[in-house]
Amino acid sequence: MLGDFITRCLILLFGYTYPAFECFKTVEKNRADIEQLRFWCQYWIIVAIITVFERFADILISWVPMYGEMKLAFFIYLWHPKTMGTSYVFEVFLRPYVSRHEPEIDRKLSEMRARAWDVALLYWESFASQGQAKFFEVLRYLAAQSYKPSPDSAQKTPLSFNHDPPRQQEPQKEPTSEYSHRTRWGSRIAGNAGPNPFLHQNELSDVRERG
Repeated sequence: MLGDFITRCLILLFGYTYPAFECFKTVEKNRADIEQLRFWCQYWIIVAIITVFERFADILISWVPMYGEMKLAFFIYLWHPKTMGTSYVFEVFLRPYVSRHEPEIDRKLSEMRARAWDVALLYWESFASQGQAKFFEVLRYLAAQSYKPSPDSAQKTPLSFNHDPPRQQEPQKEPTSEYSHRTRWGSRIAGNAGPNPFLHQNELSDVRERG
């Protein structure tokens, strides 16, 4: 597993990163070498064909032993100054086939280019409809969760911040006049200490005559 990971990293480094940097230096020269530009264009054409071919044939050829190592060696063979395999592969294998089928390939690509906009619109409409449906579904879920009472909050009683015991309402006292108050007080004295001193003067004189 680790060897496969290292091989993939080396392919990215020597198959894509280094050639891209060399191509960048060639383009940025004040007087670009036409042959060098031609070489790197041929290299990227071959790499693009290999990448497209791998997407369809990866299931059939990925199980081949040392497949990653062979691919890495082929990329180095294409751009290495001692081998310069790009020119050989392009002139011997790729150029004759493409030149022979160029009109047909051009017609197919033109049709695909014309349909590309319709396909893009179709995918965009499908994506927009699905995204809108998912968006409203999430909104409904959030609304349902926000209005749903939790079981803990349903069992808890509301807290009361008034800790004072309820005050009992005192019975209302009947208003008493000064005379009734004095009469009651005098009756108590009369019951305990003799006649009531607050009786009327006539009543007192009658009491004395009777006594």
